[in-house]
Amino acid sequence: MVSPQVKRQAVDVLREERGLGITRACGLVGISRSLYGYRSCRPVIAGLQERIAELAAIKRRYGYRRIYLRLRREGWQVNRKRIYRLYREAGLAVRRRKRKRIGPFERKPLPRPTAVNLSWSMDFVSDGLCGGRKIRCLTIVDDYSRECPSIEVDTSITGRRVAAVLDRLADVRGLPLSITVDHGPEFEGQVLDEWAYQHGVHLNFIRPGKPVENAYIESFNGRFRDECLNEHWFLTMAHARRVIESWRIEYNTERPHSSLGDLTPEEFAAAEGSGTSPRPPGGETARRVKPLTEIEEKAKT
Repeated sequence: MVSPQVKRQAVDVLREERGLGITRACGLVGISRSLYGYRSCRPVIAGLQERIAELAAIKRRYGYRRIYLRLRREGWQVNRKRIYRLYREAGLAVRRRKRKRIGPFERKPLPRPTAVNLSWSMDFVSDGLCGGRKIRCLTIVDDYSRECPSIEVDTSITGRRVAAVLDRLADVRGLPLSITVDHGPEFEGQVLDEWAYQHGVHLNFIRPGKPVENAYIESFNGRFRDECLNEHWFLTMAHARRVIESWRIEYNTERPHSSLGDLTPEEFAAAEGSGTSPRPPGGETARRVKPLTEIEEKAKT
């Protein structure tokens, strides 16, 4: 599809190089004379295009939608269509990474938690330093508010270390009723099993080979790898911890989440605490009444 601006340029070329009149040139290009003579009356907002390019350079994995939300938070009075037009005119685009093809299977909706700190998810993400040394990241996410309370980074993380991280979080924000995990040795070991029994936390193990049953943490891990791990070259362990912690804070406090009504996880959790949440997680479908799970019934009583 050719834009009107390109067609106007083609008419100018025909007039200058071939000596054609306006009517004849417009007919050959397929554009009306009124459209050829039209000039935009939009007011020019000084510095907007430069700010869009600046944000796109800083946040390379942000598309025009998140850049639009970021600009609105900064006080720019612009709509989404103008941001998209300027974004495309600047030649900006987010390269889509190929996703793994998944075979056909029956999709079932996950049970949604109904409050903050009711259900968490945990998983591991692997990466490496520039020298080739491997690192592991223990990621933890609140299934309701999408907050990430902690990302533990080290070369090796045992079940005892996982329990220590959870103890630290218990002092800061308390513990959930259940934590969804896979069948990794750190989660299946006796140390975490004993810790869960002592603290009254239910470890909800997904079925082997079914990561879709732990979709909240899988979605977070995808964002974490795409926007942080793939965008940085870690020199040392201290450097990796510093960069990852900075990204975690930004994710909680600055990055808008589409399933939370374009709020940040921290804003959504605060709105839930004050009883003024504009939209539950999952969009409109989350407003439907669903039968309570065993964990949620326990919370109600």
